Amino acid sequence: MIKIPAKVLIVDDEKDFVDMFSLRLKGQGEIVSTAAGGKEALEVLGKKPIDVVILDIRMPGMDGIDTLKEIKRLYPLVEVILLTGHGSTETAVDGMKLGAFDYLMKPADFDDIRIKLENARKRKDEQEERIRKAEVRLLLRRSGDV
Repeated sequence: MIKIPAKVLIVDDEKDFVDMFSLRLKGQGEIVSTAAGGKEALEVLGKKPIDVVILDIRMPGMDGIDTLKEIKRLYPLVEVILLTGHGSTETAVDGMKLGAFDYLMKPADFDDIRIKLENARKRKDEQEERIRKAEVRLLLRRSGDV
């Protein structure tokens, strides 16, 4: 079976983490974009299609929760996986209530990240498919074929 690469956006202010993580994901065949903060992430999302955002919660300027809210407002089908440190698990849970797919504790195991990424991409694909089917049914009803 041919693997279709996920279009992933990594958002974190720790450049070394972003560089290493990007290389690992690219090595797995994913298409990776990066941003150093929330505002930059929104700019990237405005320019190219993204399936999954991996988003650090604690960043200077626009933090991860505010970024998540804006992503879900502007791009509701984009899945978001939050990255959190030990002291902000509660914030990550709050993020899930706001629409994040899941969260990971830093430092995250790469296999855990990979699995959550695959599951988030699958959820996005399934949601898009349900929308396509609903649109077809709507068009058929409007044309009188149903």
